[in-house]
Amino acid sequence: MAMITDADDFFSKGCGRCDRFATPACSTRPWIDGLKELRRICQEAGLTEVTKWGHPTYMHAGRNIALIGAFRGDFVLSFMNPSLLTDTEGVLEPQGPNSQTAGTIRFTDVGRVVTMEPVIRSYLRQLMDHAEAGTKPPKVKRDIDMPDELAEALDADPELSEAFHALTPGRQRSYMFNINQAKHSATRTARIVKFRERIIAGKGAMER
Repeated sequence: MAMITDADDFFSKGCGRCDRFATPACSTRPWIDGLKELRRICQEAGLTEVTKWGHPTYMHAGRNIALIGAFRGDFVLSFMNPSLLTDTEGVLEPQGPNSQTAGTIRFTDVGRVVTMEPVIRSYLRQLMDHAEAGTKPPKVKRDIDMPDELAEALDADPELSEAFHALTPGRQRSYMFNINQAKHSATRTARIVKFRERIIAGKGAMER
């Protein structure tokens, strides 16, 4: 099943990554009012809405700032490059069990979105300022540098993150090397999408 490419579809049908897409069982359905509130806050902050990894993603100054997601047990606003954030309110949680940096706010009701709107706006502004200044997050030392696009995809997709970090170091390196060979960001992102099912299956980039 193909992931959505239009953010409006997320709010009306879902992300397109499973067979619950466009059905009442889609994970977006119980949380739709809260998801729409998060969308409003991001748009009112002046962010540009695009769709990446099957989710509404919000950009500023050429950089991904935040992403909206929905799961069966909650819905989330995930901040990109969270190592640049100062969590003054202590509200950020790791996206998944293997996330290295806390960068997600989880919600189970619309009321909390409304209550936390000033905090959300403040954190968005922090990352927008970093984007305008060109501030880069600190690099994690590895034998092969992790492509920024892969790091962002792992932050955005807990299933992918857990599967990638469960791979052997050699298999992880095979993906990072392959993705790094692409000269353009769009090509690197396309390779990540192509590799997703292979990573989840526990295979290396060149394994059959």
